[in-house]
Amino acid sequence: MLLVTGGAGFIGSNVVAALNEAGRSDVVVCDFLGSDGKWRNLAKRQLVDIVPPAELRGWLDGRKLDAVIHLGAISETTATDGDLVIETNFRFSMRLLDWCTANAVPLIYASSAATYGDGAEGFDDDASVAALKKLRPMNLYGWSKSLFDIAVAERLARGGKLPPQCAGLKFFNVFGPNEYHKGSMMSVLARRFDDVKAGRVVQLFKSHREGIADGDQRRDFIYVDDVVRVIMWLVATPEVSGLFNVGTGTARSFKDLMLAAYAALGSKPNIEYIDMAEQIRGSYQYFTQSKVDRLLGAGYNGGFTTLEDSVKAYVGDYLDRPDRFR
Repeated sequence: MLLVTGGAGFIGSNVVAALNEAGRSDVVVCDFLGSDGKWRNLAKRQLVDIVPPAELRGWLDGRKLDAVIHLGAISETTATDGDLVIETNFRFSMRLLDWCTANAVPLIYASSAATYGDGAEGFDDDASVAALKKLRPMNLYGWSKSLFDIAVAERLARGGKLPPQCAGLKFFNVFGPNEYHKGSMMSVLARRFDDVKAGRVVQLFKSHREGIADGDQRRDFIYVDDVVRVIMWLVATPEVSGLFNVGTGTARSFKDLMLAAYAALGSKPNIEYIDMAEQIRGSYQYFTQSKVDRLLGAGYNGGFTTLEDSVKAYVGDYLDRPDRFR
């Protein structure tokens, strides 16, 4: 039996789909379904149970699990309730870490590229305590993820006990099916696709930094299928532990992303550039790019899909269909 926390969410539901497709029907999801239609992310899946997070501690008593894939979190970078974020993202994670340690259950968990802050310290997934403590996340979400990374690293450094597999994944800019419930946290592609399809103008930010063109702010965009492949590889390779970046290793611009969407539809681009709000200009991140050497060095060889091929798949298989869900 496998437990996927956050299994009704974006990445989590794609992992559940992959587990089902691999023949695993013994999957338990821990998540809130709420009233925003998130249940649709799981409507095609086979599950043993859906456990509310508040009931998980009792549910785990006496259970035997093959692995815990911990993806549940408050992931909004604009979240401001510090107590709720720390309880959900840090303390809940610590309880799961302790349970997996005590019961010798592999733990694969989501960290985030948000731990890197503005990127001033680079994007090297160095898991040493010293390196992790140098990072300065720019928001509450990133800080909560960084706290857990440091807690795991300190436990390892002092020779403390950990699960037989403990693998953390620093996801970069993931996009793909089942992200629709995320509202403003959806990818730009998902938010703007209906405008692209209808021929309406698509607005991107102007650049307010010398030497960078409008729309040329860059991110390491990674398709959710690539992320899922990494997670499935870890499930199948329990001897691998560590903290790993999960990105393509290549930064591409928001303009590239939208041009790929137009190309996937065979339509003419209609993009205009608007001023960025003054209150975010000073903190806006112009560049992210993962270093994936440690992941590759650990033996992962699943490859990464190009931006153009990823967008073509997302548009053709999901966004441009009546049923957009995986």
